[in-house]
Amino acid sequence: MSDPGAKPLTLPVMPVKRGTLQDEIYRRVCDLILDGEIAPGQLVTIQGLADAFGVSAMPVREALQRLTTAKALTVISGRSIGIPKLSLDLLTDLRRVRLEVETLAAVWALACLTSDDIARLDHLVILMDGAIADGDVKRYLHGNREFHFKIYSASGSEVLLGLIETLWLRISPFFNLLHEAGNYGVANAAHKQILQALRVGDPKALERGIRSDIGNAAEVLERMLK
Repeated sequence: MSDPGAKPLTLPVMPVKRGTLQDEIYRRVCDLILDGEIAPGQLVTIQGLADAFGVSAMPVREALQRLTTAKALTVISGRSIGIPKLSLDLLTDLRRVRLEVETLAAVWALACLTSDDIARLDHLVILMDGAIADGDVKRYLHGNREFHFKIYSASGSEVLLGLIETLWLRISPFFNLLHEAGNYGVANAAHKQILQALRVGDPKALERGIRSDIGNAAEVLERMLK
């Protein structure tokens, strides 16, 4: 879905502190991907990231190599990086694995989420409703990511959380494409179902909500790919 003729994405200045520079840059780029800041068809250059982070090109190149190895990014042309194409086979595989690991993480989190956590999730649902009404894709995607990872982080499993992040690095850029199809409203209805299940401690309803959210998005993307 990346367009070789697309213009490189202009990024805001985001200086990186010295220290574990490559790890920090890697984390920053991961956040850009997970928050939907790099959408399919957009290009990012090594120099553009270096300028945005206030560093030389070398640590950026090393961080991007890690992400291209993980297939979260791909070289489009020259020094331009973009989101790899999504195939039907990959979409099916990602959906199948996400259904298993994300429902598991949510159920594990059920007994660990605090009242403050629930209040934050409720706020995020309201925030996403507002973003949908305003047509603000970036605000919705940021809220969507925080909503899900707030839950999954409470599972207490660093290994499981790492697996989920790896899956999201490959699928979350395509959440940008779901806005025009009206999926955001459907997804936030699933978020409300998830939130209610967490409030009452119902693991079965929680699983249904997570599966509905993942499945509905995958069905929309599948139709786009056919």
